Amino acid sequence: MAHSVDIHVGKRLRHRRWMVGMTQGELANALGIRFQQIQKYESGANRVSASRLWDIAQVLELPIAYFFQGLEGHRDSLPDEFLEAEILIQFYRTMPDDERRRLREMAAGLRVPVSASS
Repeated sequence: MAHSVDIHVGKRLRHRRWMVGMTQGELANALGIRFQQIQKYESGANRVSASRLWDIAQVLELPIAYFFQGLEGHRDSLPDEFLEAEILIQFYRTMPDDERRRLREMAAGLRVPVSASS
């Protein structure tokens, strides 16, 4: 029987992998393991070691605390900016191409030169 923490970590892993548009095979290749191992991590069937979790966090470009976010009793929280960015990425990935293009154009118009903000 899988431990509830292992299941939670696996769900967070699957969610983040999906958010960045990476397949199980791509993540596995980046880690030098087989995609079946990623499946086992994501289901909670196999526990992720500390060193492997570190490697996964590096590949997915996030702090290790991300995997424990939402666990009962977990005190460390991610910065609000990180959570907001994750929500925006999720919305962006579901938008039609023409809406994405318009959003990129709008965002490009909002950029403030670095020297002007100093």
